[in-house]
Amino acid sequence: MSNVHANTAEAGGQEHPIGVYLKVWILLFVLSFFSYLVDYFDFQGMLRWTLIIIFMLLKAGFIIAVFMHVMWERMALITAILGPPLLLLFLIGFMISEGFYVFGTRVDYMGHPAAAERNHVIHEEDGHEEGMEAGH
Repeated sequence: MSNVHANTAEAGGQEHPIGVYLKVWILLFVLSFFSYLVDYFDFQGMLRWTLIIIFMLLKAGFIIAVFMHVMWERMALITAILGPPLLLLFLIGFMISEGFYVFGTRVDYMGHPAAAERNHVIHEEDGHEEGMEAGH
């Protein structure tokens, strides 16, 4: 009888305990709750976007690892699947950093461009916020 179960497990693949899925499902709800708290407490600026991105990446990571069964795959397959997107994210971050450096150098040597002043969000003289100019 045990040979039948062993052959079935080999033919159909490895079965994972349901408790792992339930724990990750609850963890995803907790992370979603924290991401909603970011809006509820009205965080603004870089803190808001940093928290949103951290919660988003954590949820995506748990979904990929457990529900897409990557956690139980060979390391070569994991590297082949996750390597290229991680490399692209690194390169995008590097390009953003380079863009800020180039913009800062241009401002230092040529002054602030008119387009940057035109899209400024808060007017210093009256303190109220606006979107972009009415024509844009």
